[in-house]
Amino acid sequence: MPRSNSHQHISSMSDLGARFKILRYLVLLLLAIIVVRLFFIQIVEHDAWVARADKEHTLLETITAKRGEIYMMDHGQPVPIVLNQTTYQVIIDPSVTEKDAIKAALEKYSSEYITVDLNELYSQEGLRYAIVAKNVPHQIASQIAAEGIPAVWFSKNNQRVYPEGELASGLLGFVNDDGLGQYGVEGSLNQTLAGKDGLLKTTADVNKVALSIGKDNVKIPAEDGKNVVLSVDRGLERGVEEIAMKHIENTPATNAAALVMNANTGEVVAMASLPNYDPSNYGHVKDASAYTNQVTEVPYEPASVCKSFAFSAAINEGVMSADTTYFNQGYEIVDDWKINNAEQRSSLYGIINMKTALYWSLNTGSIYALKLLGGNPSAINQQGREKLYDYYYNKFRLGQASGIELIEAEGFIPDPNEGWGRDSVYANMTFGQNLGITMIQTATAYSAVVNGGYWRTPTIVKGYYQDGEIAQINSTTSASDTTGEAPTTEGHQADIAGEAAVGFVANDRIEDKILSDETSAMMRDMFVYNREYKARAGIDRPGYDIGGKSGTAQVIKNGAYDDTMSETVGTYIGYIAPKGGMPQYVIMVKMWAEGAYLDGLIASNLFDDVENYVIDYYRIKPGV
Repeated sequence: MPRSNSHQHISSMSDLGARFKILRYLVLLLLAIIVVRLFFIQIVEHDAWVARADKEHTLLETITAKRGEIYMMDHGQPVPIVLNQTTYQVIIDPSVTEKDAIKAALEKYSSEYITVDLNELYSQEGLRYAIVAKNVPHQIASQIAAEGIPAVWFSKNNQRVYPEGELASGLLGFVNDDGLGQYGVEGSLNQTLAGKDGLLKTTADVNKVALSIGKDNVKIPAEDGKNVVLSVDRGLERGVEEIAMKHIENTPATNAAALVMNANTGEVVAMASLPNYDPSNYGHVKDASAYTNQVTEVPYEPASVCKSFAFSAAINEGVMSADTTYFNQGYEIVDDWKINNAEQRSSLYGIINMKTALYWSLNTGSIYALKLLGGNPSAINQQGREKLYDYYYNKFRLGQASGIELIEAEGFIPDPNEGWGRDSVYANMTFGQNLGITMIQTATAYSAVVNGGYWRTPTIVKGYYQDGEIAQINSTTSASDTTGEAPTTEGHQADIAGEAAVGFVANDRIEDKILSDETSAMMRDMFVYNREYKARAGIDRPGYDIGGKSGTAQVIKNGAYDDTMSETVGTYIGYIAPKGGMPQYVIMVKMWAEGAYLDGLIASNLFDDVENYVIDYYRIKPGV
């Protein structure tokens, strides 16, 4: 029996040794696996794991640039019209931040600023960063911070403020919730106003709080946007808008646009596109058309206003004068199409001069100017079409971007030699139909007609406001110093390169002498003659030369002009000058409504009120 027990003991010891041996091999195998894994982690995958660790403990934060403010002039002094106020974004780490606590704090202090559905946010696995509220005022942000909720931090923002309310909204545009300028100056000069954001990279703790350690800390300062000063005068803008709104209320018009421009510099001092909207609540509009700047973004047919350009071309070519006569029979047949005069009174039939034709806005008169451009008083020809195209497109720069620092449409001027019925197309172009041009193009060209013949790039930007002074950025380049080509969509003022505005050559504004002094003087005389009835009625004040031209445009419906004239667009353009002096300001107005007849006479009434307001506002001294 003792021998048997000894055998069993030896057998048990042998089994135990085998088990220890297996365990040892397993331990060695596990150690080998660990060593190999450590080798891969520390050697092969070293960079990836370092990057992962850095990511967990590195705070990357954008340093938001301060958006530049926008100023207007006020009797020669810059005044802020668009400002910033400091607000905050509330940011959380959903993996650390207690859902119920942050939800309670947000709903208690800032429910109107919440931008996300917290339940949906917390359902996303692996999410470590989320913006949960925007545009939170400093006081409210401080109250949320005082709750002491883990992994909640704040990012400073600049919220746009428009203290003047709806004033010049069509010109200014707005800044959306993502901080991007939209429409108007905010959109066209977004890059200049926005500046360039900076970057903060630093070591952070588990709550994403920056620590003052770490050799790889990086801080790239933000470059604040520039403060832009507009040439628009705040008081004049407000007065023009109030006048235009009264005319909307007292006529069939539902919309109006008005432009006041310095005739000798191209500076815009008022630009209205009505009705306005509130840029601070830009979403509260019927549709996106409310944001459209009618002065720069909408090509249209200004009708007989364009007789100003057809007459100027013929006079400048030396083939016509104000006293040139022709036989008016009340209509012209062109390409088998009868073109009538709107004014059909017997006293105008027969031989009349061009001054009379412009006064009564006779289509036969402007068609006769086109014939004279072609050297044949009896018919329209290729030479005449090409001459008119040269003046409209190349000299007056109609149908192409003007170069103003705003988003603008180009429009179009038909080719003189391509397509069917070119003679009738060009006959209609002499009185402003069958083309598409914007108000800014029209007013700039009209300024050249009356200011002595100088076409100058229009501008809405006077300079940058810094250190209490206006830093000038506009300069003027003679067209003879450029390539001689028409303005292109490339280039702009050097400090605003890449913005939406187009039309600058060699990074400068253009000045181009396109008409003779004699042509300009003759046209001014005819424009003043056009308003003699206004002067007799006491509407145009003694001591001033007020000249102008009206336009009543048919609209296209179902692909053709509405001959019933049930809907029209009324336009008037003119200038103000002291008696015997040169023009100082050009004023252009436009009125329209769907399904309403609005003619040049109704538009001229709006011009009258704006004209008198400009004289009073700027205290323009009368001449003798």
